[in-house]
Amino acid sequence: MAALGWLTPRRRSATARSVLAGEASAEAARKSAQDVPAPHPAEEPDFPVHGDERAAAFFDLDNTVMQGAALFHFGRGLHKRKFFETRDLARFAWQQAWFRLAGVEDPEHMQEARDSALSIVKGHRVSELKSIGEEIYDEYMAERIWPGTRALAQAHLDAGQKVWLVTAAPVEIAQVIARRLGLTGALGTVAESVDGVYTGKLVGEPLHGPAKAEAVRALATAEGLDLGRCAAYSDSHNDIPMLSLVGHPYAINPDAKLRKHARRLDWRLRDYRTGRKAAKVGIPAAAGVGAVAGGTAAAIALHRRRH
Repeated sequence: MAALGWLTPRRRSATARSVLAGEASAEAARKSAQDVPAPHPAEEPDFPVHGDERAAAFFDLDNTVMQGAALFHFGRGLHKRKFFETRDLARFAWQQAWFRLAGVEDPEHMQEARDSALSIVKGHRVSELKSIGEEIYDEYMAERIWPGTRALAQAHLDAGQKVWLVTAAPVEIAQVIARRLGLTGALGTVAESVDGVYTGKLVGEPLHGPAKAEAVRALATAEGLDLGRCAAYSDSHNDIPMLSLVGHPYAINPDAKLRKHARRLDWRLRDYRTGRKAAKVGIPAAAGVGAVAGGTAAAIALHRRRH
């Protein structure tokens, strides 16, 4: 849950912390997975293959399954519930502006941003944040699910396959979304807790980039899956490591870099946006404090205009 402030470095390969984050996320996902309800009768498509128990599907969340960033909407919900004050936005906004405009990821700044965000939920109970996550889903997220991507996930479920969300968002929030959509479970960033209370630390690092691929790999091993028969879906070039793991990669609402990469490798593309909306849809799924800072700032600005 402490993932509200991440601004993580982009790495070309997995590190020990990436592996730790991935394995922790996979373990949390397996423990919390819900039984998939009996599939609804549907016309059998060529893909996914029905009855293939060694195949599964992995879906990125932000701008793939849901319009905008989960952290953006979660930040709005936490600010509404007085988890942090308006004055805390100043440093968040500055850090976000620096990373977006300068394109520089300074390790010291990233650690400072991460620590600031972790402090927001430090001392809060895991059960409290899970309950709030249910409310925030209804308030801000439910109406932003992409119908097209939801249909793709349902096709895998109808084929008897497990479907997992894979996201840098806190695993507790990811699990809420997965359950509401009828999916198997979720891989997300794992925050350390002791006796059900957040300590303000992460297990490994945020589930972003290479860490996502490590989480999928760990889950596939635990579940006995053949990654060559699995599918993965994402909008971001940051998820190329995850997409490259599976035999059926899909670029969904892709950013420019992913679109170029997908076309070069003849990956399948799906775009559920239209016109200018395709270029400007939602809040970019920035991994870090910026998504929350931007979301909260927008919420405050709207509040001030309306009052």
